[in-house]
Amino acid sequence: MAQSETATVDQLLRRITGEYEGLSKQLKVIARYIEEHRGHLGLEGIQSVATQCNVQPSAVVRFAKHFGFSGFSEMQALFREGLTRQLAPNRNYRKRIRDAIDAGAGNLSSVDIAQEFFGGSIAAMQELQGSLDASAFKKAVDLLVEADTVWVAASRRSFPVAVYMDYALQHTDKRVSLVSAAGSMQLGQVRSVREGDVMIAISFAPYSRETIDVVEFAVQRGAKVLAITDTRMNPLARMAQITLVVHDNSTLGFRSLTSSMALAQSLFVALAYKTELLYRPNNGATA
Repeated sequence: MAQSETATVDQLLRRITGEYEGLSKQLKVIARYIEEHRGHLGLEGIQSVATQCNVQPSAVVRFAKHFGFSGFSEMQALFREGLTRQLAPNRNYRKRIRDAIDAGAGNLSSVDIAQEFFGGSIAAMQELQGSLDASAFKKAVDLLVEADTVWVAASRRSFPVAVYMDYALQHTDKRVSLVSAAGSMQLGQVRSVREGDVMIAISFAPYSRETIDVVEFAVQRGAKVLAITDTRMNPLARMAQITLVVHDNSTLGFRSLTSSMALAQSLFVALAYKTELLYRPNNGATA
C-alpha cells in the first residue's frame, strides 16, 4: 500500500539522518541527494544518481548496502510508488520544455516560460503534500501553541517566508519578533531571547550564516528551535527540536518559494484553528 511504503521511506530517511555524521564524505553527498530528491528517486537510474552526486555508481551501491539493501534497485523500489506516480506527468512536461531549451530552439514564448514555472510549482506542491511529516507538523503546531514568545529568523531568499510568518503571527496574542539581520546586527536583535522562547528558523542550501549564528545563540539561551529547511542533514536541522522539510522547484535556474510559503501558511492556519478551539468561549456553560 502507498501509505505503508511512504512510511518505510520516512523510516529510511530518519535512519540516514541518525547515521549521517558517521558517513564518509561521498555517502553524505548521496544521503543529501536522496532526501532532497525523494520524489524522483524511483524514476532515476543509478548512473543518473551517481552523476548528480559526482560519485561512481559503486558508491551508490555501497550506500544502499550500508543501509541494509542488496543494492540500489532494492532501495529504489521504496520510492517508486505514491509520489512518483503523481509527479511523473509534470516530470514529463518539464522534460519537454527542457528538451526544447537544450535543442537551442530559442523561440520559447513568455507563456511557455510561465507554464514551466507553474508546472514545476505544482509538482513541488504535490511532493510536499505526499511527503509532509505529519508527526513533526503536529509537534510544530503544538510547540507554537504553547509559546509565549516567537522569534522568526531568515535571510536572503528565505526572508519573504519569514516576513509572512511575522505578519501572520501578529494576529495572535503572542510576542513576535522578526530577526531581519539589517546592518549585520542579527545577534544584537536576539539579545533578549530567553529560555522557553521558540525560534522559527528558515534556511535552504547553501544555508545562511546569519541564520545559523542566530540559532546557535538562541539554543545557548535555552530557546527551542523549529526549522523549516530542505534536509534534516544540515547544521540548522541538527540544532532544531523539530524540522519541517520542504523542497521548492528550480525552473530555468530560479528556485521558487511556492512550497515554502504554502508550508508556512498551513502552519499558521493550523495554529490559528487550534488556538481558536482551545480558547473558544463556552457560551455560559459551566464545567
